[in-house]
Amino acid sequence: MAIDAGNSKTDVALLAGDGSVLGTARGGGFRPPVTGAGAALTALGRTVARAAAAAGLDTRPDSESGSPDPGPGTPVPLAEHVSACLANADLPREERELADRIGARGWGRTSAVANDTFAVLRAGLPDDGSVRHGVAVVCGAGVNCVGVAGDGRTHRFPAVGRLSGDWGGGGGLAEAALWHAARAEDGRGPDTELARALPAHHGLASMYALIEAFHLGELPDERRYGLVPVLFAVADGGDRVARALVRRQAAEIVTMAVVALDRLDLLAVPTPVLLGGGVVAARHRLLHDHLLELLAARAPRATAEVVTAPPVLGAGLRALDHLGAPPAAHARLRAHYGRPDTPR
Repeated sequence: MAIDAGNSKTDVALLAGDGSVLGTARGGGFRPPVTGAGAALTALGRTVARAAAAAGLDTRPDSESGSPDPGPGTPVPLAEHVSACLANADLPREERELADRIGARGWGRTSAVANDTFAVLRAGLPDDGSVRHGVAVVCGAGVNCVGVAGDGRTHRFPAVGRLSGDWGGGGGLAEAALWHAARAEDGRGPDTELARALPAHHGLASMYALIEAFHLGELPDERRYGLVPVLFAVADGGDRVARALVRRQAAEIVTMAVVALDRLDLLAVPTPVLLGGGVVAARHRLLHDHLLELLAARAPRATAEVVTAPPVLGAGLRALDHLGAPPAAHARLRAHYGRPDTPR
């Protein structure tokens, strides 16, 4: 079983040992810090049950139980192994705790949990073991980075937001755009087209009206993510404030990657830097070009690649790795998700 659970959506796939996909399902976001771990896993259980039903397997109502322990008499597991790559499993401690909870649900005979950034890393690395080292940076709703050396050493960041020194991602970019737009309208900051474009995106006449709508809950916080494409469009128009924010995001991505490369002694080694998440996958020209320019200057032996395959592919490849599946199984799974060729 492969699980990719992000902030906004969850994908579950049941795989055969030969890499063929037997059944899939999509659910909502996985946000234990907001809903609590029990509720998040209960919702995940419903998605697991729908994937199992699509594969013609027993959906096992116990798997949807709110209890972390399904209790005695649990039916035979759905899968030999569960590979779960989860957003908000940012610390090794959180990974272990979620692995215990998923194991108790009985979805698989064994289970492993990793942060969802590891799914992007695995999806971007070849399956033949010719390259075992790499760095992955995910810039989606938030931002995170992991690196793995050829000897198995890893480097990672806590990645829990501003508390751990993070900046950017969809949430951070939207917050920064709103901050600058508000100050432009009330005179505390320089003028920027963001002050007009952001409220117009929601059919409002002013930043005051937009601030009021978010503050009073008339617009849910999730709608802020929709402001990121507006920021990029304003940057394309030449707005200095918007362009500075986009360039700062590129610099943050490169800084995380370079730190991971340095800590793993990979700066002098040809190394793939794999980029995932909705913000970088959009390939906004200013963001992408500035990112490549900075990476070439600071880590000339590194090569950047945007991973466009869905992260559930990486979770599935990790499951096949665990089971010692043959290369043909990896190739079949990649072909299913539109990646017939392994990365070079």
